[in-house]
Amino acid sequence: MEIVITPDADAASEVVAGVIVGVLDTRPAPVLGLATGSSPLAAYRRLIAAHVRGDLSFAHASAVLLDEYVGLTPGHPEAYRAFISRELVDHIDLPPERLFGPDVHADDLAEACRRYDQLIADLGGVDVQLLGIGSDGHVGFNEPGSSLASRTRIKTLTRATRADNARFFEDHEQEVPRHVVTQGLGTILEARHLVLVACGAGKAAPIAHAVEGPLTAMCPASILQLHPHATVVVDEPAAAELKLADYYREAFENKPRWQQL
Repeated sequence: MEIVITPDADAASEVVAGVIVGVLDTRPAPVLGLATGSSPLAAYRRLIAAHVRGDLSFAHASAVLLDEYVGLTPGHPEAYRAFISRELVDHIDLPPERLFGPDVHADDLAEACRRYDQLIADLGGVDVQLLGIGSDGHVGFNEPGSSLASRTRIKTLTRATRADNARFFEDHEQEVPRHVVTQGLGTILEARHLVLVACGAGKAAPIAHAVEGPLTAMCPASILQLHPHATVVVDEPAAAELKLADYYREAFENKPRWQQL
């Protein structure tokens, strides 16, 4: 696992966007794993700007959602498909029919979850999966206690997660759905490259637990320790509780020039 500590959130977004650009430039049919929430937004804006300048195309790519709320009406503005469309896909040339998410309106949700894992496999797997981290260490919507081998499935959200997400529902926590479909930790681990981005002092404790704590279901993000190609991008406030922060800075500053993120 590589830890990249940047001076601020803007620099973190530049690193994350650079990883996506690298995949788009080097793979003939890249599959991008897209995350929602506030963490990846600055990187998405950089990618949009590059596309508008004519420097970047998504026309040969596909994208898959990390998770989706259950119980919102189709087209609800806070559904994650709507979020990703609004914040990224509507502004680039990714073919709309190649943006995929779990079918949360299916009569048989368990079967829909199985089909979603199969769809990802049929696409050839995810080349780079963006991730955020919750205050309790969750990734996707794999709450503490999730199986480290879990597959895409329905999950019940904790009160803490619903409170964290209330800001997207005009601070009305009761409007945040109680259930989601999320890629499981085992599904996430199958992506070729995991990139977790976290900024701000509020992420310092969960980042320290995920990166330097034990591998445990109580901190789902700690699964990144198992992955052969995982990158954690944090700004200085989010790195504040990392015991080996100086080493991470030194290692990144002295990377061989040929070695990519």
